[in-house]
Amino acid sequence: MAGKRDYYEILGVSKSATQEEIKKAYRKVAIQYHPDRNPDNKEAEDKFKEATEAYEVLSDPKKRAQYDQFGHEAFSGAAGFGGAGGFSGFGGGGINDIFEGFEDLFEGFFGGIGRRSSKSRKRRGSDLRYDMEINFEDAVFGKETKIEIPREETCSTCNGEGVKPGTKPDTCNTCGGSGQISRSQGFFSFSSTCHACKGSGSIIKNPCTACQGRGTVKKRRTLSIKIPPGVETGTKIKVQREGESGAYGGEQGDLYIVIHVRDHEFFERHDNNLYCEIPISFTQAALGTEILVPTLNGKKIKLKIPEGTQTNKIFRLKGNGIPFLNGYGQGDLHVKILVETPLDLTSKQKQLLEEFAKDRDEQVNPKPKSLYEKIKDSFN
Repeated sequence: MAGKRDYYEILGVSKSATQEEIKKAYRKVAIQYHPDRNPDNKEAEDKFKEATEAYEVLSDPKKRAQYDQFGHEAFSGAAGFGGAGGFSGFGGGGINDIFEGFEDLFEGFFGGIGRRSSKSRKRRGSDLRYDMEINFEDAVFGKETKIEIPREETCSTCNGEGVKPGTKPDTCNTCGGSGQISRSQGFFSFSSTCHACKGSGSIIKNPCTACQGRGTVKKRRTLSIKIPPGVETGTKIKVQREGESGAYGGEQGDLYIVIHVRDHEFFERHDNNLYCEIPISFTQAALGTEILVPTLNGKKIKLKIPEGTQTNKIFRLKGNGIPFLNGYGQGDLHVKILVETPLDLTSKQKQLLEEFAKDRDEQVNPKPKSLYEKIKDSFN
């Protein structure tokens, strides 16, 4: 058996190592060189096989005692190993027997090795999306409305089983009811979903005539939906178990209502605050005034405009904005003042404004300067 490395050296343990130490050492080496982590790496594959061979011997007290006494020669004729030193198998049990004690570890890292998983025929129903357009006021105050949605519902004829009443589905002959087809390729085992039953493990030979074997039928359902105050465009409302029914008695999906809010002609929304613009005259801005600000609930709020108010001045009306979604309190209403300049002044009004400007020593309608005056100013 020349050329074979010492099993203890392969696993990196001493000859006095306990079974638990050997198991931990093998786990570490196997994870490091596992083919799933080292695809197309022949050297890693060889080290993985080498470590597995060492573990099969050292994890068995009887084989370990033979190995400690005779070395590799103890297994030169064993069925589990080739006489020329090549690794050919594991005594007929295959790789799954060796990994039996590590199912939890390898499944967590690599999704399982060579294990057959039986799938239930039940399938969860699909989630549904419903786009709902509402007006601005409904988004602020909320509303209750009805919607109609088309969806798959459990077939009442076969109770979702998909088979003709009085019959049962047959076990799939291709996969034996496991839903998986396993195959070996050299050292490794692979599993894939059965193409015949699509992973369900059973075949329906006598399908229900009402649903053609699907277990569900298309219907329209009317739902009463409550829109909470404070929603905005993009808000999703989840209605549990109102999606499509699952196939063959599977769990029902959910319904997601996506809100789209129409723009308002007067108000704009930013988060939970409302914004609006109100024009006032030059005289009102200069002398001060009191205006009425409209709100979404139809009431009007008095707002005092102090004298000397400039255009773009913003006043905040606390607590007159939009309610917080699923919370307490609400935002504010922000009022921007726009000072308007009159466009249709009479001669008398112009005269009065000119006298006003003169009294404030403001220059109005200055006479154009002559070329001489412009040149003179440039040197000053």
